[in-house]
Formats: sequence, C-alpha cells, structure tokens
Amino acid sequence: MPEQRLTLKALNRATLARQMLLERAEIPIPAAVEQLVGLQAQLAVSPYIGLWTRLRDFQREDLAQFIEQRVIVKATLMRATLHLFTAADYLRLRGTIQLALDRAFESITLRRDQTIDIPAVLAAADAFLKEKPRPFADLSAMLTEAMPDSDVGAMRYTVRTQIPLVQVPIQTGWSYPGNPDFALAESWLGQPIPTESDLRALVFRYLAAFGPATVTDFQTWFGANKLKEALNALKPDLRILRDERGRELLDLPDAPLPDAETPAPVRFLPEYDNLLLAHQDRTRILDDAYRSQVYLPGLRVRSTFLVDGSVRGAWKIEKQKGAATLTIEPFEPLSAPDRAALGEEGERLVRFVESSAKAYVVQFAE
Repeated sequence: MPEQRLTLKALNRATLARQMLLERAEIPIPAAVEQLVGLQAQLAVSPYIGLWTRLRDFQREDLAQFIEQRVIVKATLMRATLHLFTAADYLRLRGTIQLALDRAFESITLRRDQTIDIPAVLAAADAFLKEKPRPFADLSAMLTEAMPDSDVGAMRYTVRTQIPLVQVPIQTGWSYPGNPDFALAESWLGQPIPTESDLRALVFRYLAAFGPATVTDFQTWFGANKLKEALNALKPDLRILRDERGRELLDLPDAPLPDAETPAPVRFLPEYDNLLLAHQDRTRILDDAYRSQVYLPGLRVRSTFLVDGSVRGAWKIEKQKGAATLTIEPFEPLSAPDRAALGEEGERLVRFVESSAKAYVVQFAE
C-alpha cells in the first residue's frame, strides 16, 4: 500500500487538532497537560495562557489549585528547560527524559571546559536540599563555599540536570515567583522517582501531541540526537506517511488527520509555546520568512498569534495606570474578518491576563 502524502496544510491541521487549537477542548486540566506532554514554563504566566487558549472556560484558579495540591509540578525536563507536568507523568517519564538531561549536561560541561567532582557536588546538594527547599542562590553559595576551586555555573547545572527537582509554588500571581525555592522531587511527591527509561512510551506521547513528525523533529523536541536507530525499531507499530518533500513522517495508527480545509480559528500563543519548539522543521506552523521575528536573541520565543493555523504576528500586553493594553503586531496585512476575530479573541485574552485592570484596550501596531 503506497504511503500517504500530506500537504503542508494537512500537516498543519493534524498538529493543530492534537494541540486542541482547532477547537477548545472540554477535558480536565491534568488531562490537557498530559495530552500536551507538558507546557513550557520559563515564564510563570505562559502555561496559564497556553491552557486558556486550548480549553473551554479555563479559569486560572483551577490550575493554581492543581499546582497547590501537587497534582501538577514544575521541573526541568525536555531540552533541559522548565515545564509544567502532571505528577503522574513526571513519575512515568522522568527516567526517560534523563537521557536528554545527560546530553545537555555533557554539552555544557564540555563547553565550559571544567572538571568538577560530580559525586561530591551531587551529595552536597542532595544533603542541603533534604533539610528544606531552598533557592538556587543559597545552593550556589553553599557549593562555592564547599568547593571554592570549582566553577559554580558547572556545579549548578550538574545539580539541575542530575537531581530530580521541582519548584515550590506560592499562592499568589501565576503560582511561581521569579526566584523560587527548589525541593527534591522525591520529598515533594512523597515517593521515589523511577529511573527506568521507556523511550517508546515517550515517542508515542510526542506523536499524539505533535505528530506526524520526523525522527529529527522528535530529537529537537526531546533535546537529544542519535536516536534514529531506536525510533526506526518502533516503525512496525507506527503509521508511515510522507510530506510534500517526500520526507518520512512517523505517526500513531489511530491519530487524527483532519481534512486540510478544516477551519482553524484565530488563536493567541504565549511566549515559548511548545508548538513553536517541537519540530526541527517548523514550516507547518511558521513561515521561514518570519523566523527572525519570533525566535529572538537569548533563546527567547515571542508571544504569537495564529491566523488560518499559521503564525501571522506577535502580541504583548502592557499595563499602565490601571489600564491593560494588548498590542497586536501583524507580520503581514490582515483581512478585515481576521482583524475582527483577533480583536474579539484579544479582548478576552487581555481580560484573562490582567483581570484586575480598570480598563482594557486592544490595538493593532501598524
């Protein structure tokens, strides 16, 4: 049977369907976080906006409650970056993700050209954090005093990637402060963190959230390369497709493949949304002409909006003297209906983000 070929637009719609961006879903918050295999969380507000744009009637206090109850945690995971995960997924997948954390650790220590006593660093950090959760500034001070001749940056990164840690939430704002305390995940969750690896399970979860995708796409999202042989071994259990350029795409046999002409409503995405970080080839969601306007120096990824399923501009919210203003910056001219739809959705967004503002403005940067 010949392999099915997907147009770029069909590939776009398949991914949007799995990302709950063709229509808002009515599922519990933990189920949504697991469907997305976590939410990028360098900025505390981003996961809140990411769920608001994907779930019907999402309320910020609902996510905050799951975080307070330790049903959802914030930790360093794929690509050695911060994500919100359900505690259940953290226990299921943390052992597999250690492979990506190890690759990140090796890369940083080699680049720094530093030799440190890894067992001593880990033992000292573990003992220090077992006493109570602490900010990384206190951890750095302790390590510097204990091992003054070692590079503190390398020691910090060793702890971050080699010891399972979670951030400790607070009960205000967006649940996490700018300078949070860190706790041992084992203590926070009240059980040992499994170390077993199950790459197959993670690949299948990735495809359910971001597929169809190439091997390189998965490696980009995961944060580790040289996995082609391992993924090839999974092919008997997968559906094999092709894109317009003939490249092989892996997919789950029963995953949705909507018609390419399925309507895609306007949607606002937060900074660092995983939709913009989960593929090596991002043309399914972002035209190459706009890459430099989305991916900024310092590894920043701007807040963007989708029109007909693709990134067509950026946005920001500013608050001054009690008034909250959402500025929409199109990368290209928009039709009158698209501008109207963005204005309506944008007003809902700014009211969600700045719920205590006294006035709201939505404007387009021309």
